[in-house]
Amino acid sequence: MKYLIVGLGNPGPDYIETRHNIGFKTLDALASASNVVFTPARYGDKAELKHKGRTYILIKPSTFMNLSGKAVNYWMQEEKIPADRLMIITDDLALPFGKIRIRAKGSDGGHNGLKSVQEVLGHNQYPRLRFGVGSDFSSGQQVHYVLSPWATEESEALPGRLSITSDAILSFGSIGLERTMNFFNNK
Repeated sequence: MKYLIVGLGNPGPDYIETRHNIGFKTLDALASASNVVFTPARYGDKAELKHKGRTYILIKPSTFMNLSGKAVNYWMQEEKIPADRLMIITDDLALPFGKIRIRAKGSDGGHNGLKSVQEVLGHNQYPRLRFGVGSDFSSGQQVHYVLSPWATEESEALPGRLSITSDAILSFGSIGLERTMNFFNNK
């Protein structure tokens, strides 16, 4: 059985260590821990890993955040993966740093990447994992905050949080969405 895991972010060196690129950073951590590497592919970089009889197709879109839906749709069609075996990983300002929240469906919450996915797919019925980046910014500074680098203490805590997030992704494929949500939400 195959699962499509798409980490949202923006391509290019200017965005690598920013909060908005937590989707890319999560997939990089999972790939590294699984000894797989990303290679350039259509609409993004792709890696494939196997775990407990499941195949996980990891995609880091080369489209910018607000066009993520194009890459998601392409890879769903290419790999013949239904929406219930898709997981989108994204940042979330409403959650404290490092907290994760997994949902089976939901609104875009104002997130441009999720908004693009919803527009292209025509629905919001797909699993998503939101990684908390906190909301330590002044009014009107949201864009600057998500496109800025991690604070020192966040950078130091990130590897442990990414390990938990990677475990949640593998759990999604091996024990299912409901049990994964029960175990990992707000961990």
